[in-house]
Amino acid sequence: MIPPNQWFDDFQKNMSELLAKTPAADIERTMKTFMTQTFARMDLITREEFDVQAELLARALKRVDALEARIQALEDPVDKPE
Repeated sequence: MIPPNQWFDDFQKNMSELLAKTPAADIERTMKTFMTQTFARMDLITREEFDVQAELLARALKRVDALEARIQALEDPVDKPE
């Protein structure tokens, strides 16, 4: 009797070989090529690039807030008459 793990491994191997010989493999390759070309035309960015830009934006917004506070502190003495 074949051990269960060996039987599952053989079954998986046979199914993979069977699918590789069917039109399903050609369809899969065609779809991968089509999707790769479509995504290339969409001008998408990677998650890493997005994260870098999000971090730069957060730092810029923090700096804008600090500059606004400094401007307000400089304007306060001018607004209060003696």
